Amino acid sequence: MQQKRNIQIIEWEDLDKRKFYSFGVFMTMTIRATVYPATLIRTRLQVQRGKSLYSGTFDAFFKILRTEGVRGLYRGFMVNTFTLISGQAYITTYELVRKYVSQYSEDNTVKSLVAGGSASLVAQSITVPIDVVSQHLMMQGQGEHLTRFRLGSNAETGKPKKVFGQTRNIMAQIFAADGFRGFYRGYVASLLTYIPNSAVWWPFYHFYAEQLSKMAPSNCPHLILQAMAGPLAAATASTVTNPMDVVRARVQVEGKTSVIETFRQLIKEEGFWGLTKGLSARIISSTPTAIVMVVGYETLKKLSLRPELVDSRHW
Repeated sequence: MQQKRNIQIIEWEDLDKRKFYSFGVFMTMTIRATVYPATLIRTRLQVQRGKSLYSGTFDAFFKILRTEGVRGLYRGFMVNTFTLISGQAYITTYELVRKYVSQYSEDNTVKSLVAGGSASLVAQSITVPIDVVSQHLMMQGQGEHLTRFRLGSNAETGKPKKVFGQTRNIMAQIFAADGFRGFYRGYVASLLTYIPNSAVWWPFYHFYAEQLSKMAPSNCPHLILQAMAGPLAAATASTVTNPMDVVRARVQVEGKTSVIETFRQLIKEEGFWGLTKGLSARIISSTPTAIVMVVGYETLKKLSLRPELVDSRHW
């Protein structure tokens, strides 16, 4: 614990690991369910050509709600819940790498940057196949012509297959078309998006929290300052990495093989403005995500603090 900091950071060795993982699964699931509609909207905005389907975030939200109902906002959600595994892998890697780096540097920015990037590398190796399947499910509905795969219908009723039937259908088509590699389409683009995003988010989160603590009254709860710092860091990281996120979405959904060629095609067809596609949806989704994540994560760490350390911490 760095006592010299205004806002104390609970480190890995301070935690009761059993409590940490038990509460962590619930926290991750809550976050996923809260922000999934915005994630779906962002994906559709990024993949569409120009404004062929939606003119913006709110237009997409109301059109999807009107034509597909609330269920339309949660297409692919059941598949996406498997990212709970990557969520636990992420926070474990982040905390362990922070502990390892602290042996060589006590600078919090260095620890946060290296740990954030490393955590994203591990998590994306698990998440990409899940994302590939869930994104193809997201694009079913109004955006069928933007994805290579179509959902088959039930032979008896003629209606689309139920949730798990749809998932198996899409997975079978991906494997038939591209083999196992198809589930890792866009892996490099994902790494180029999320490693910088994570590496940028954590240092800015701690930076904003520290700056806010200097401006706030001394009796202001740290959790409030951290809840404000989270969205600021998320908006900063989202803005920096959005161009690569647009490329990533197109590579995964359209079946492109080259990140560079996809980038060039995007610039040629839509100009540099195309690199901002889905940014508002991304910031909108990242704001509640950051608030819930920060409040949940910091509360999780507080609840998981080893009993003998509880009374020694100021919140």
